[in-house]
Amino acid sequence: MTTSRSLPRELLHLAWPVLIGQAAVMANGVIDTLMAGRLSSVDLAAVGIGASIYISVIMALMGVLLALTPVVAHHYGAQRYAEIGADVRQCAWLALALSLLAFAALKHPDPLLAFSRLTPEVEIKVRAYLDGTAWAVPGVMFFRVFYGFTTGIGRPRPVMAFNLVGLALKAPLNWVFMYGHFGFPAMGGAGCGWSSAIIMWTVATLAWLWCRRDADYAPYGVFARFDPPRLSALREFLALGLPMGATFLVDVTAFTFMALFIARLGPEVSAAHQIAANVAVFVFMVPLALGAATGVLVGQALGAGESRRARHAGLLGLGVGGGAAAITGAAIGFGAGPLARAYTADPQVVAAAAALLSIVAVYHMADAVQAVMAQVLRGYKRATVPMVIYALSLWGVGLGGGYLLGLTDAFGPARGAAGFWLAAVASLVVAGAGVLAYFLRISAQTIPAPAITSA
Repeated sequence: MTTSRSLPRELLHLAWPVLIGQAAVMANGVIDTLMAGRLSSVDLAAVGIGASIYISVIMALMGVLLALTPVVAHHYGAQRYAEIGADVRQCAWLALALSLLAFAALKHPDPLLAFSRLTPEVEIKVRAYLDGTAWAVPGVMFFRVFYGFTTGIGRPRPVMAFNLVGLALKAPLNWVFMYGHFGFPAMGGAGCGWSSAIIMWTVATLAWLWCRRDADYAPYGVFARFDPPRLSALREFLALGLPMGATFLVDVTAFTFMALFIARLGPEVSAAHQIAANVAVFVFMVPLALGAATGVLVGQALGAGESRRARHAGLLGLGVGGGAAAITGAAIGFGAGPLARAYTADPQVVAAAAALLSIVAVYHMADAVQAVMAQVLRGYKRATVPMVIYALSLWGVGLGGGYLLGLTDAFGPARGAAGFWLAAVASLVVAGAGVLAYFLRISAQTIPAPAITSA
């Protein structure tokens, strides 16, 4: 079933709560960066490196759970409501298994830390940060299941509300753990990780209590019965979710290894990169929200057998996302200096960060195109081809090119952090062109409501 509202109105209806919810999530990272930056460049670098490792692990595994959103959206469009509850229950088992894997990886980060060649002082702080974030993992995973469910049925506002609750808790809890209040030791930058753990457990618990008690969720029967894990259902999720998770792994690890390689250049350069990355991630919330909303519209339309509406929704999301990115990129370019000074008073870090932010302005525009198109393709339940496109572009052009430009003299004098960012821009242009071409090809076809597939 699709709604009678026009696509622009429906896109707005879905996108603005997702945007605010994503802004709240991104703001948590901004708060961590700002508060760590006021402690020292070492704390700022440690939080940036630790967050990069945490995001790499959590997003690669949590990406598997993204399969729930298009699956639910297709069921919703076809009015298969009972199947939604059954799939949510199976996805919860998957979340539990993924939580155990992520927890173990964050507790034993040695393989990732080996790449960055950290000073002992920074490494101690990074490990302490990861110890805290490891305990956030179960909350993150089970909240992601709630997100996939409620967004797939076109109800993103509860996610927005719970993310805002988490944001309201962030600065006070950081203050407690970073500076040592109410009997807790002063943990410095590591306190950001422990505050995240408390927040995610709180948010996930509130979300599922809401789902159990709200009458609007009753038709889907999520709590109607207990289901043990069913291998057939889990295999279907993994067929779609594993390529999605692999795509996130490519995306996030390219960004993470970029941060780890840049860490070799010293705490000041690493801190400047963290500022640039934080701005890039924060503004990414706009195309991310538009892409998520567009993907839901695409999935619901395809579930109802409306291929033409699905294509129009994808093109609409691309147009709106591209226009918004052009405006945001221009603002970053003109405001690079003031943005850098808002994060730190260190003049050396400010100068380096401002130079990187001028590249981020272009990076964001390329990022917006690929972000929207990637999520639109998830609405089509297409994940394998995008995964290949991202692996070749982000790892090959982005990370490989960044290493050559930033740390070697293969193409002239090493450009340091700027070399990595320039290569990242090129990689996103390649990725965006690839996924856009793939969307234009498959959306031109008349597609029946498909089974779960990773074609």
